This record gives sequence, C-alpha cells and structure tokens, in this order.
Amino acid sequence: MPADDVVSQSLQLAAEQLKARRPQKAVEICRQALAQFPEDAKIHYVLALALTGTQRPGEAIDAYNHAVRLNPDFFEAYNNLGTLLARQNRFEEAINALSHAIRLRPALAPLHANLSNALRDSWKLEDAMAAAKAALDLNPDLAEAYTSLGAALLALGRFDEAIDASRSAIQRKPDLPGAHLNLALAELVLGNLERGWPEYEWRMRCSDVLPPRQISLPAWDGNRIVGKTILLYSEQGFGDAIQFIRYAPMVAGMGGRVVLECPAVLLPLFRGFPGVDRVLASGAPLPACDFQRALASLPGLFKTTLRSIPAPIPYLAADAEAAESWRKRIEPSGDVLQVGLAWAGRAENRNDRNRSIRLENFSPLAKVAGVQFHSLQTSRTTNAALALSDWSDLLKDFGETAALIANLDLVISVDTAVAHLAGAMGKPVWLLLPFPPDWRWMLDRANSPWYPTMRLFRQKAPGDWQDVIRRVIDELAKTAK
Repeated sequence: MPADDVVSQSLQLAAEQLKARRPQKAVEICRQALAQFPEDAKIHYVLALALTGTQRPGEAIDAYNHAVRLNPDFFEAYNNLGTLLARQNRFEEAINALSHAIRLRPALAPLHANLSNALRDSWKLEDAMAAAKAALDLNPDLAEAYTSLGAALLALGRFDEAIDASRSAIQRKPDLPGAHLNLALAELVLGNLERGWPEYEWRMRCSDVLPPRQISLPAWDGNRIVGKTILLYSEQGFGDAIQFIRYAPMVAGMGGRVVLECPAVLLPLFRGFPGVDRVLASGAPLPACDFQRALASLPGLFKTTLRSIPAPIPYLAADAEAAESWRKRIEPSGDVLQVGLAWAGRAENRNDRNRSIRLENFSPLAKVAGVQFHSLQTSRTTNAALALSDWSDLLKDFGETAALIANLDLVISVDTAVAHLAGAMGKPVWLLLPFPPDWRWMLDRANSPWYPTMRLFRQKAPGDWQDVIRRVIDELAKTAK
C-alpha cells in the first residue's frame, strides 16, 4: 500500500476512535503510525488531540509543537496549541501561538475569539476586548466571540455589559456553557442570586473550569430523600468547600444520609460536622449511594437569596486539644494583638495573579505597635520588617490552621481558603479584595452576608493594593489600641 494511503488509513482509524470516545486507542494508532512516518505533521496533530482526550496535556503540547515544526503553516495546530497552553496557565506562550495562527488565517473569526480568551486570562483586558470585537467584525453571529467579549467585560468589572454580551451569545447558541457561566457570575456578583444560581450550574459543563467528573449516580433535585444516601462532593477550591459545607445539615433535614467527599486536608475540619454521617478523602472508594450533588450546587437547590443565606456562625471549630497546643506554642498575651496573615492562594488558580499579594506589600503593617503577626501560609517565608512568626512546617492540614486561628484575635487575608475558614469560625477577619472581586463578595459593601464577622477592604482601582494596605493600617492601629 502506498505511504499516503497508509497515513490516511491511520488517520481515519484514529479519528473513528476519537469519535467513539476512545482516545487511548487513538493514541496507540498514532504511535504505531509515527513509528513508520515520524515526519508526518497530521499524525502528530491527531496524536495531540488524542492525548488531550486522555488528560495528558504536557504530551499533547509536545505533539502540537512537533506538528507545527514539521508544517509551519498548520494554523489548526497553532490554534489548538494556544488554547491548550492557556489551560495550563502558560499564557504568553498561548498568546504567541494563537497570534501565529491569526497571521496564517486572519479572516477566521474563531481564532480571534480564542486569542481574546488567552489575553483575558493573562489580564491584558483591553487587548482581550479588542480581539473579541475583531472576531465579531468578521462574524457578527459568532456566539463564541460574544462569550469571549462577556468574559473580558466581567474581568473589567463592566457587569451589565457582560450580561448583554452573554445573552447575545446564548441567543445565538443556547447550549454554550461558557456564556451561561459568564452570565451566572455577572448576576451573582450583582446580588441577583435567584437569576444566577440556575446559570451557575453550567460550570459543570465547562471543562476548562472544572475537570470532568464522572459519578454514575442521579443528581439530587432538592426533593425529600427519606431513607436514601446522598453523596455531597467538593468540586472546586478549599474555600468553596468551607463556604458551602454549611448546607449539609439542610440536606440531612430532607431525610437523607449524607456522605461527604472532600480533599484530604479538609478531613480534620469536616469530621463530625452536623448532618454528615461519613467523610471521605477525594479519590477514596465510595460507599453505596443513591444520589449525588456538588456542594456548590446546594445554594441554588435551596433557592438561596441574600436574605436566606444560612449563616449560623460559627459553624466550624478547631479541635479543643489542638487549639490548646497552639495556645501554648504561641503564648498569646493580652497586651499584644495576635494577627494572622494570608497573602497568597494556590498558584494554579487562574485568578491567582489578581487576588494574591506579594508579602513585601504587607511590610508597612510593621509600623503598627502592639501587634504580633503570624503567617497562615503553608510555605516557608520571612519578612524581617514584620517579625513574622512562620508556622508553615506545622500547618499540615486545615485542622491545624483552624487550631492556630482559634488563638488569634484577627485574621487579615486575601481571597483564599483561610478567609473562609476564619469567617466560618466566627473570628474577626479582614478580607482584601481585588477589583473586580469574585462573585460571592458582590459589590459596594463592606460586609458579607456569608460571614457576619468579616470586613471587606476593596481595591478602588485594579491592581492598587497600596491603598488597600493603607486603609488596613489605619484600622489596625485603632484595633491595637
């Protein structure tokens, strides 16, 4: 058989396996073909598609790079490479790849929409808007371009315009998950919870937001489940789990037995939680259950409004023995204000560069007399100006973090799980928020209906942490007195 026919046959077989959702079989076919034809760009391209389907993004990126080296005009490979790089938070590389694809095919509107997404993720927001508008100039009915525009407007804090763009996308393509999620985030941040919750469920279909999760159980619809067992699981960050665990007793009140699955570092915090019969670490074998639901879906199922947010503070507490051990360790004095600091979240969070602060920015807090600062970070660090107590070697899980917080007078934190934990424990917590904020903190308010002991210190302009720290210093000086 001629070489071209062999290659075509291999590509067809691999494509059939991908269509049948058997990506590993497609990988094997492509590997066998490359053993004969290692210089064929199309085989590397299909291999990259298959590797992406098997959740091996690093290998897929390598395969796409092989494809474009062999064929520098392969714009589809550049486009897919850029999109995949953006999902791995490699934004500059993504922008370069997508820009190259556009140079090869400048009239293709979807390429401009994809570039807009990468620019938005790298916080080049005006450029992101321009790219989305370029896509719409080329194709005014491209729903994905309206979705990209809506995402850029969200990041700019232009929420009413983001709602309009998202609705334009949905009008043209009703089943577009990203558009629905953008609409949800805009409605929720504006406090329109009733309109936001149904749209928020579309996050489960956004693979770039949540990794695919297969649970072969029917989703609980919120009705009574007397005598049944329901699996509640955490599908987002640690802070989300802490925020929404408050709904577990309400689920139990519907008559069901509750099994909770969560990251292992949260186990000490959630064991014995009211209404929860059993707590399992993520990935552990599951017992027999009748229904399942994600924790972050519970507010919508219970039709939560601003007036009905369940806030029985405190709803989390430290283990008494652990708290006593930490009391002896830090030896708190009534004459000194004990303040915990958290300045950074997990780096893999796509919003981390917006929410986290460099520790050096906290140095001006040292001018406030009568304060002892404690790091609530889990990685080692120093700051000579603050005389910061570093407990990172001992903070092996959130149970230990809770025990330390129990001995503090105040927690000052960026938008990360530590803030949720302190708020759930009923501790005074000052939350430092970027502009725009995450949806749950809404707009133009200094408090939170989710955590009554929390004060919100908001950026007045994007990136301006200096003004936020200045206001924190003023309030800290009053508190220390």
